[in-house]
Amino acid sequence: MKKRIALIIAAAFAFILVLSGCSSNSAENDTKTKGTLTVGLEGTFAPYSYREKGKLTGFEVELARDVAKELDLKVKFVPTKWDSLIAGLNSKTFDVVFNNVAINASRKKQYIFSTPYIYSRSVIVTKKDNTEITSIDDVKGKKLGEGTGTDNYNKAKKFGADVVPSSDYQTTLSMIDQGRIAGTINSKESFLTWKKDGHQDTDLHYIEIPSSKIETSKIAPIYNKNSKHLRDRVNKALKKLEKDGTLTKLSKKYFTDDITKK
Repeated sequence: MKKRIALIIAAAFAFILVLSGCSSNSAENDTKTKGTLTVGLEGTFAPYSYREKGKLTGFEVELARDVAKELDLKVKFVPTKWDSLIAGLNSKTFDVVFNNVAINASRKKQYIFSTPYIYSRSVIVTKKDNTEITSIDDVKGKKLGEGTGTDNYNKAKKFGADVVPSSDYQTTLSMIDQGRIAGTINSKESFLTWKKDGHQDTDLHYIEIPSSKIETSKIAPIYNKNSKHLRDRVNKALKKLEKDGTLTKLSKKYFTDDITKK
């Protein structure tokens, strides 16, 4: 009898070790490089991610660092052009993308998302003396500059704009200033931050777009479909960062307002 009990206890102990090993292995296998969270981003779009004196900084850069710290991981950033950024998830170039990516039905078919960390409102940026565009209904047939494949590109197309591809936000605003395009659809917070950071004298302004016309965008980390365990771990980290006030603090630092709430 004693021998039997000993065997049962040994078997139970072995089972616990197996479960523990599985849990540890799944955490270790979450990332392409053990001990490191590899993050894809553009690094050219202030205030989300950009370079200051040659170093990456911005809301999403700091947030990704905080998330990695919560996961007890180092962080490695891989700056990538938008056109190949999300595709890099499937080729395992990086583990996750933090790059102002909006959740939409098309992306949800191919990828998975964490819970949102930003709720972004859309505006139209034009010259102050532009009398032809006073609302979103006026962009039909007008040239708007947008990044190819972006959510803003799709919004401009939806309202009948003649979309001109643009590589980055600064280029887009320069094109408006030069009269090469009439405007752009983008986030309110991006324009306010751009204006604050050395462009106070600009003759560009924004026109708010009602949420009844363009829904508020939910911005979240995006992964390939095989990264559910990593996604769940990041969700827990984001929840903690929201609860302890880190998300709000970062938002006010980079956007001058808290845009992390619905």
